[in-house]
Amino acid sequence: MKRAVLLEKVEAAHFKEQVPQFDIGDQVDVHQRILEGQKERIQIFSGTVIGKRGSGLSEMFTVRRIVQGEGVERTFPIHSPRIAKVDVKRTGRVRRAKLYYLRDRVGKATRLRERKKGLAETASAETKAAAKSKAKASKAAATE
Repeated sequence: MKRAVLLEKVEAAHFKEQVPQFDIGDQVDVHQRILEGQKERIQIFSGTVIGKRGSGLSEMFTVRRIVQGEGVERTFPIHSPRIAKVDVKRTGRVRRAKLYYLRDRVGKATRLRERKKGLAETASAETKAAAKSKAKASKAAATE
């Protein structure tokens, strides 16, 4: 029991304060710090999150993308100091915890449905559509 408490105290110092929020199926840009000699630069790895595993300090996520027709997967630790940030470009609607079936798919078959946001965003989209239809109607009336 003492060992577990000691491990928790040691790990607590290494946790990130701002943990990136994303889910499986999301299209993300992972900004990774790369050291080249004395210089540090940021390299971006874009792709789809196909899985998460672990917990605590050992929590990791896997991102898959297609490069020149070949599938490339990278696994990143969430709490790594090498990960600068994770940007969510698009949210995917999935019904699985792991998307390993995407490995067998090519081209458009790898697309995932977009997850719908809350009702407030849907309402704002409806008001935008109504405004567009009013603009079209006023243009039609003006041309007559």
